Amino acid sequence: MTSLTSGFLLGVSLILAIGAQNAFVLRQSLRGEHVMAVVLTCALSDAVLIAAGVAGFGILVQTVPWIVPVFRWGGAAFLLAYGARAAWAAWRGGGALRPEGQAGGLGRAVATCLALTWLNPHVYLDTLVLLGSISTQAASPVLFGAGAVTASFVFFFALGYGAALLRPVFARPAAWRVLDAVIAAVMWAIAAKLVSG
Repeated sequence: MTSLTSGFLLGVSLILAIGAQNAFVLRQSLRGEHVMAVVLTCALSDAVLIAAGVAGFGILVQTVPWIVPVFRWGGAAFLLAYGARAAWAAWRGGGALRPEGQAGGLGRAVATCLALTWLNPHVYLDTLVLLGSISTQAASPVLFGAGAVTASFVFFFALGYGAALLRPVFARPAAWRVLDAVIAAVMWAIAAKLVSG
């Protein structure tokens, strides 16, 4: 039980920081667009990465050092482009909650979610390297990993469905401009951090 709790608490602490993935989930939730698909994509991706880390996949990252720079530069480029898109939306304005019939496509939402997850080098460092290495110190690495996976599911479902409580605020276009500006700043800050190493 201690291993499960430790994995859960560490998993929550790693995922709690506002990042590109969380900002995207928040935006999808506020718009009410494909929330289940997005939170499941995030949580299942984390589950795969955590399981790989606990199974010892972190050794590959240390053995093949060129993987980290590839993901760093690819992730930075993606975040810069996504941040530019959010900045343009903030500048242009007019983005209030859409009626249900005008929602963006499911494929596009899932593809963006996958890119924000799998092109982010920090995801690999957190799940494969950090959680993977710490799990070896737990009494039960499997329970430790299960705790971290549970934390991911709890967090993403809470964010995805809890953010709906803020919908009345985001019925106003000005609130969307602020949110888009914040998302752009977060994306660019993470991209700058990736490039600077």
